[in-house]
Amino acid sequence: MNDDCCQNPLEQKPAAPSRRIFVKTAALASAATMLAHSSSSLLRAEEKSTATPTSENLVKTLFQSLTPEQREEVCYDWDYKDDRGVLRTHVSNNWQISDANIGSKLFTKDQQEMIEALFWGLYHPDWHDRIRKQLKDDAGGYGKHQSIAIFGDPEKGPFELVMTGRHLTIRCDGDTTPHACFGGPIFYGHAAEAFNEEPSHKGNVFWPQALKANSLYTMLDGKQREQALAPQAPPEAQVHFGSQKAPVGLLVAEMSKDQQAFAADILATLVEPYRQIDRDEVMKCLAAQGGLDQCRLTFYRSNDLGNDGVWDNWRIEGPAFVWHYRGAPHVHVWVNIADTSNYAITTRG
Repeated sequence: MNDDCCQNPLEQKPAAPSRRIFVKTAALASAATMLAHSSSSLLRAEEKSTATPTSENLVKTLFQSLTPEQREEVCYDWDYKDDRGVLRTHVSNNWQISDANIGSKLFTKDQQEMIEALFWGLYHPDWHDRIRKQLKDDAGGYGKHQSIAIFGDPEKGPFELVMTGRHLTIRCDGDTTPHACFGGPIFYGHAAEAFNEEPSHKGNVFWPQALKANSLYTMLDGKQREQALAPQAPPEAQVHFGSQKAPVGLLVAEMSKDQQAFAADILATLVEPYRQIDRDEVMKCLAAQGGLDQCRLTFYRSNDLGNDGVWDNWRIEGPAFVWHYRGAPHVHVWVNIADTSNYAITTRG
């Protein structure tokens, strides 16, 4: 599998599609140029309003401020395809969706501030410091090796901004992407102190999620453990719905009431880093497919760091829900959630 380890990630050249699209009419170009000069005042006006500007509002303001030249680098048709398929549905552990590096001279200072504000708006404030640490450890910090793309038209119809980098795929869609939670599959991860982490995963901001899941494993009786524990984890990028040929793992509906309550607490821990509207969307999509009761929790013996029985690799999977956690040699997490099992994505491991 093509992991993120083969080269220093700070030295890798981003893979970006080659195309020129989405050039607006002369009238729109003129308006965009005017808005580019006024983007700072627009942002300040929103900041002074009684309501905190949402990330979606900032995407719209950013879109309005882009010059025709910038749009050629940043903007794509809604269903733009390249060799990776429909690009806005793609997810990977270490990639660049475009050449539009957020820290480059492509963007003005005002635009960079908007991008930064909309990015942090996607996370709960309690997690900002932990996300900063992850970005520092994995990519040299925020704004160093991340890129963006905007799909569709934020002013008229479905739209989505996607930011990518090492251990990062995050989306902002204003709930305009049909069926998909988060606007599509997302990815997060962390290699805190080394590529090959110790069994304790010291300093890894996402390792407490695995510890929480393992706490539920200790609550299971012998028969339940047999059901929940599988020998070999599937490929980590295999997060398409129904990708496993036969159901694997322990069905939450078959757990005791206290175990079910703890499973719900695990889910709450998984969605904790994100803003409330995305947390709510997770629950809405899950409810459409029968709720957490219809999901299976699976732990994997393979790649158990330190052979300590604290399972580094585990997965929660339902009809249209996959949260795949790979903890060896460091943390990779793939998330794919929708309200229908027909939602298709493209992945690259």
